Amino acid sequence: MHEEENYDHDSDELFEHHRIKVDPGQQPLRIDKFLIDRLPNASRSKIQNAIKDGFVLVDDEQIKSNYKVKPGEEIVISLPEPPRDNEVVAEDIPLNIVYEDDHLLVVNKPAGMVVHPAFQNWSGTLVNALAYHFTQLPEMPNNEGRPGLVHRIDKDTSGLLVIAKTEIAMTGLAKQFFDHSIERTYWALIWGEPKDAKGTINIHVGRSLKDRRITVAFPEGDFGRHAITHYEVLKELRYISLVKCNLETGRTHQIRAHMKYVGHPLFGDKTYGGDKIMKGTQFSKYKSFVENCFKILPRQALHAKSLGFIHPVTKKHMQFDSDLPQDFVDVLEKWENYVQYN
Repeated sequence: MHEEENYDHDSDELFEHHRIKVDPGQQPLRIDKFLIDRLPNASRSKIQNAIKDGFVLVDDEQIKSNYKVKPGEEIVISLPEPPRDNEVVAEDIPLNIVYEDDHLLVVNKPAGMVVHPAFQNWSGTLVNALAYHFTQLPEMPNNEGRPGLVHRIDKDTSGLLVIAKTEIAMTGLAKQFFDHSIERTYWALIWGEPKDAKGTINIHVGRSLKDRRITVAFPEGDFGRHAITHYEVLKELRYISLVKCNLETGRTHQIRAHMKYVGHPLFGDKTYGGDKIMKGTQFSKYKSFVENCFKILPRQALHAKSLGFIHPVTKKHMQFDSDLPQDFVDVLEKWENYVQYN
């Protein structure tokens, strides 16, 4: 399992974990090989993933895995979470369990719930709830402190997540994520009406070189990682559109960054500019209507609606669908009425 597929983070801040000064007598050596020698607990793939994600800087510059270190350089490794122990505190938080058997469960996560403990969110997360309701959930290699998790969705995104209860389920599900064979469908409200009713966005995404908190597109493919989103317009509402997005890859903020790149940021998405009027006039009646919608849905309009996979033990095809949350439904209906009567 390659950790990069499912364990990107969306923390707002990075914390220094290691600062290494390269020895004056150091021969030129690939940075990933150099760091394996210096960081005995880190695997090569973990180091390479950290480099790809922009967490490794040499003299304050982003580099690639084949960069060769030189004498006197300073290497800083920063991660989205501060160094800490991996003990998870069990908390009695209700879970909306859609399906459960001996090997796995599917939960419908509400918007506002963080998936795993991280900076500023050590408690109240999905993982804290899982630790209370289930004992001895398995953990992915290199992801200690995140029992049961094989993928994640952003704090303010609602929807379906599959959780592994046994090692065999975790291995089988992780392989399907790595092979891109898991079907993940999201519904989103985006600003504007796309020119094509269906399309595929195949553009590298990665952490911005200017602002580490956001993901940006790298159309040249020089940074970031390949990311593929298939979209289909379900409803056009003049100013906004309801779209269905299928993820082929699962990068941090992938749909949000891809939609911004093609000129249609998600409605209400503060991080990517969707919390301002992007389409339509600025006259006061329309403005107050949009602001009212932002109050009802104070987050990005994104919901992980369906999930399909092969059960890792029974080998049966499992398919789950979920209703849109009420805030999403209310705003969609408001737009439908507005377009009909204005």
